[in-house]
Amino acid sequence: MGYVIVVILVVLILSCVRVVNESTCQVVELLGQYKATWETGIHFKIPLIHVIAKRVSLKEQVADFEPQSVITKDNVTMKIDTVVYYKVFDPKLFTYGVERPIMALENLTATTLRNIIGDLELDDTLTSRDVINSQMTDVIDEVTDAWGIKVTRVELKNILPPAEIQNAMERQMKAEREKREKILEAEGHKQAVVMRAEGDKEAKILSAEAERDAQIALATAKAESIRLVYEAEASGLAALKREEIDNSVLTLKKLDALKTVADGRATKLILPTELAEVASSLGVTAELLGTGASMPIDMSPKKKDEVINIDECCDDEDYNKL
Repeated sequence: MGYVIVVILVVLILSCVRVVNESTCQVVELLGQYKATWETGIHFKIPLIHVIAKRVSLKEQVADFEPQSVITKDNVTMKIDTVVYYKVFDPKLFTYGVERPIMALENLTATTLRNIIGDLELDDTLTSRDVINSQMTDVIDEVTDAWGIKVTRVELKNILPPAEIQNAMERQMKAEREKREKILEAEGHKQAVVMRAEGDKEAKILSAEAERDAQIALATAKAESIRLVYEAEASGLAALKREEIDNSVLTLKKLDALKTVADGRATKLILPTELAEVASSLGVTAELLGTGASMPIDMSPKKKDEVINIDECCDDEDYNKL
């Protein structure tokens, strides 16, 4: 009997011990009235007096509500799926502030969404998600403060316009893509033409510059060769002048010049300088040359008689060259 009493006492003591886990709390009532909020740790409950009214999670939670039908300012009906992120900051208000707080939060989100979308047109609704999220967060958070709920953010998960609107949007997007494609093709063709023209221009410029440089180089080489020739001639004349050559050397130079002059197929008559002067003084030059009255003149182009005065055919410069 005593063993049974001990067991009953142990069971009663254990039933009076309550352990509250991390990030949770328990709302305790005493005879039907709020008594306290037990946080993380060990707590002792008096049987039949203390009652656990609600266990509350203090973690941030996500409420994914069903898509809501809304009408835009331009009378387009669509469905919008929303997600609400919230956390409980006051367990007492969350327990006693509103009946079924999650359902209340869902209804509040739906009405707030309809009010905001009703002031926007379809295009603004599709392009202003951040604005809608911000406005809904501000409105819902202000109302849920009385329920012990802190709304951290609201997100539009999905926007579903009617099928005909979706088809029209797809056609519009296709037209925009085709337009951008044509613009890109035109820009590419334009750039190709411009680059080709610039390449032709550069090629012509380079060709002209190369031709100019070649002509300058040829002219420079020709000028240099002429300069060298005249310098050589001047050096030769100066050398002859320094050597003080006599008449015998000049005679040898004249004979060398006669060898060059005598070369050729035409008939030539060459007289020494002394003999030419004597013949000229006696008036027999014409007869010797075959051009007087005693001999007819042969006008045939097959032969050409030449009388070369050795003094006239070679000057000092020719001597120097020889």
